[in-house]
Amino acid sequence: MSLLSLPSICIFLLSQVLLVLGVLEIHVDQEMVGKISAAVKLMQCSASLDVLFLLDGSYSIGKGSFERSKHFAGKLCDALDIHPDRVRVGMIQFSSTPHLEFPLDSYLTKQEVKERIKRTLFRGGSTETGRALKYILRKGFPGGRNSSVPEILIIISDGKSQGSTVMPAMQVKERHITVFAVGIKFPRWEELHMLASEPPEQHLLFAGDADDAANGLYSALTGSVCSTTAPGCKVESHPCERRTLETVKELAGNYVCWKGSKQPNAVQASLCPFIRWKRVLVKYPSRCFRTVCPATKLSLECSVDLLFLLDSSVGVTLEGFLRYKAFLKRFLQAAMGQDSPMNMGVAQYDDDVRIPIELGQHKDTLSLMKSVDALDFSGGRTLTGRALQYIAEHGFRSTPVFADVQDDLPRVIVLLTDSKSQDSVAEAPQYMKDRNLFLIGVGSSFMRAELTKVTGNPQQTIVYSDPQDLFNRIPELQRRICSVDNAEGCQAQSLDLTFAVDASSGVGPENFLRLRHFVRSSCFHFTINRDLTQIALVIYGRKAHTAFALATHTSNSAVLQAIDQVPFLGDSASAGNALLHIYGDMMTAQKGARPGVNKVVVLLTNGGGLEDAAAPAQQLRHSGILVFVVVVGDAQRDMILRVAGSPSYLVHISSYEDLQYYQGFIIERICEEAKSPVNLCKPNPCMNQGVCILGPGSYRCECHGWEGPHCESRVLRGDSPRSPVLPPHSHVQWSPRGLQHFSRAFWHTERHLDQRH
Repeated sequence: MSLLSLPSICIFLLSQVLLVLGVLEIHVDQEMVGKISAAVKLMQCSASLDVLFLLDGSYSIGKGSFERSKHFAGKLCDALDIHPDRVRVGMIQFSSTPHLEFPLDSYLTKQEVKERIKRTLFRGGSTETGRALKYILRKGFPGGRNSSVPEILIIISDGKSQGSTVMPAMQVKERHITVFAVGIKFPRWEELHMLASEPPEQHLLFAGDADDAANGLYSALTGSVCSTTAPGCKVESHPCERRTLETVKELAGNYVCWKGSKQPNAVQASLCPFIRWKRVLVKYPSRCFRTVCPATKLSLECSVDLLFLLDSSVGVTLEGFLRYKAFLKRFLQAAMGQDSPMNMGVAQYDDDVRIPIELGQHKDTLSLMKSVDALDFSGGRTLTGRALQYIAEHGFRSTPVFADVQDDLPRVIVLLTDSKSQDSVAEAPQYMKDRNLFLIGVGSSFMRAELTKVTGNPQQTIVYSDPQDLFNRIPELQRRICSVDNAEGCQAQSLDLTFAVDASSGVGPENFLRLRHFVRSSCFHFTINRDLTQIALVIYGRKAHTAFALATHTSNSAVLQAIDQVPFLGDSASAGNALLHIYGDMMTAQKGARPGVNKVVVLLTNGGGLEDAAAPAQQLRHSGILVFVVVVGDAQRDMILRVAGSPSYLVHISSYEDLQYYQGFIIERICEEAKSPVNLCKPNPCMNQGVCILGPGSYRCECHGWEGPHCESRVLRGDSPRSPVLPPHSHVQWSPRGLQHFSRAFWHTERHLDQRH
């Protein structure tokens, strides 16, 4: 059956259509919806592919729907492995005329493409889809690879073109360009059906539900262009229904009218039809192909005392407060389950603070949800600081069975707010710390800065981009809640960590002290000794200076004392010289760097002197050493991104005062690296140009003119080469506990060489 055959037409009031019926509905049960949603998180297309978005920017779309189109385009980018050698992405916006927003070779990383899509401005004009397709026929895919890789055209439009699209659409498809037609607003499905590639059921999508549309597009490409699906996932066909609103004429009845007569000066009465216009919902039955994966059942797999604090002030509005209630109910359904033991409460605030649901008051999910339903909006001022202080003091009043028994579960507060506080929140982190409470802030993206100040840590902040995205954050919130019992730092991980601190005049003496304090406080998160974490510090201006090497200090107290002695330099900055110094003089076996241990360099800078830093940073990465770049203040993003190598290893902070709030996040990222697999030959443990050869769980050094396990002893002229400490082809076995002996062996070797020369 064709997509457009046997459409059924129903008449509704427009407001009812918007509230009750979606534009695309897949007829599956709730369990299958969960499996489709689970697949979205696993999608990643890594093929060589040129993708061109063709966005309708006409007045019939409007600014609101244009923003939704951009959101869909950005969401789809999450499923694409954007890289110069794999997926390239470009964008054209069309209305009266087509306009190239950016070619396919302009932005080479996923983050860059998504940020550029966000900056795209609505242009307006008539809907000339045919002219846009002719532009592509004439110009091809700008910045693409000239049909040497598959070409995917994604048209996002309402399908209400003001010119013919039949011929140019056919010519585009004849060039073997795969066309996806993605509807937006209330689309004209007939035209989109004609634009889409065959079979249309797999190439027609709706952008209003970005996750579902991204799944549909990925499903169509799976097995042909993209690689196969993740284990346990498969593409399935489901009955679905596409809908749209159309304006049609309707005969409302007849009325008496007067018509002329053949006789002069005579008229006669007659019945005339009365026509009125109606908005009708047109339905098109079809099939939808979606990737489904086993849905992970969420549960709060940790025991905590959990208190939600809801903003009920006039700033969030009644609509926002109702959204928070719906979010709470969804969280209870998804994360708690019917059989989970409850130890949860809910408070709300404006001018005053109320705790309508005391902690532990309800022991089952159903009764707790009924109490959430009964919460009322109040609408006073937004006094977040006062509310947090009150909850810190009164929110966790435990009632133990015995007076001397205290509840020792972690205590977590989740703040839900979307309104700037009208009082100070600066003291909030200290309230929480003094009472051993863990605070998580949840709000829209424009609240990010205030939530970071409230929680004291960006890792305890969850932001959402739009109202629907709030509900997508439930799994992340569940993980944050259950992370409160995890120990900070890399307590059980071996790590060689070097801080490179900008001590130039561009930073200034006062801010240098802040950077130095940041390094000092970071050291509290690590156990410093020969077997676990070794820390080195380099300061730099025009030249780099080693404050202390990895092997210099063997305890936390010694490192802290040494940091306090580090001076400000005050000349011009060259981060490149600092990174070269670290590569050549710090991350070496002679200076205590240990084979088989992850190595991280944290560069702290104001963004000055980075012009020569990209190449040395890449050299460090090539040697298996992570470079984490922390920039404070204004800086050119393109430049700092080249130094960091990836947005994942870049933290850009607006001011030195905010540096403290990012410490937890930076430490967490460093510790993630400490757990990753290690290449024993990176950096090279062999001295004096020895070649490192990897074996299973081991390595060996091939020496030329030198001898010893690591080519540390020169072969004396005239002597027959002495046998190395290990046979030439024996392997050096690695284990964490052997690191201390390894480091000591190098010190002994260096002293021995010094005595001989």
